Amino acid sequence: MSRFDSVAGALRRLVRQEKSDAWAVKLLPRVVLGIAGAYTLFILASSSMSSLITISALIVLGLVVFLLRRRGQLLLAVGSTVVTAAFAGYLAAVGDIARGTSSGLLSGQAVFGYWALAGMALLGAWVVKEHPGRRGVTVVFADVVILLVAAVGTVVPAAAVPLGFAGIVAVLMLRGGGGAAAGRLVRRVLRRSTPDAKAKSKRA
Repeated sequence: MSRFDSVAGALRRLVRQEKSDAWAVKLLPRVVLGIAGAYTLFILASSSMSSLITISALIVLGLVVFLLRRRGQLLLAVGSTVVTAAFAGYLAAVGDIARGTSSGLLSGQAVFGYWALAGMALLGAWVVKEHPGRRGVTVVFADVVILLVAAVGTVVPAAAVPLGFAGIVAVLMLRGGGGAAAGRLVRRVLRRSTPDAKAKSKRA
């Protein structure tokens, strides 16, 4: 059978929609709905620049979700980071409105700082090779810290990013095993500094 005959046979199966033909029955609705969905997105995106940006962001987010569908912790971390960035920007804008400033310079700097903190939390959870807990949950805890300091930033803008940096470092240390390592180091130093340890060292 030639290639033309196979293509013609596939088209006949697609058009006839035989009840026993699972391939055609499943494919034709997907083709029709896919074309309709693509046309609808094109019309919505071409209406304004904000619509284009929104549609593009949703498409990218959908692709990310599809690619990470089997990696639950990474998907949780990415989703939490996106939500945190959006809420942090909103809180920064609210702080600008409360202070009566309309330039947006201060809020822009704050948003950039919050995004940097969110990226730091996301990368910091995956830098550790042997992570003792769930990495996505670590990112969620760090994002909660970012939202708390963003709320503080509406009142005291200068203190928000430094507090967020300190909070994220603390979360990454506690969740990444750094807290246990620091505790072991402190206990070792205390044992060596006790009188009994000094006496044993002198006898030796």
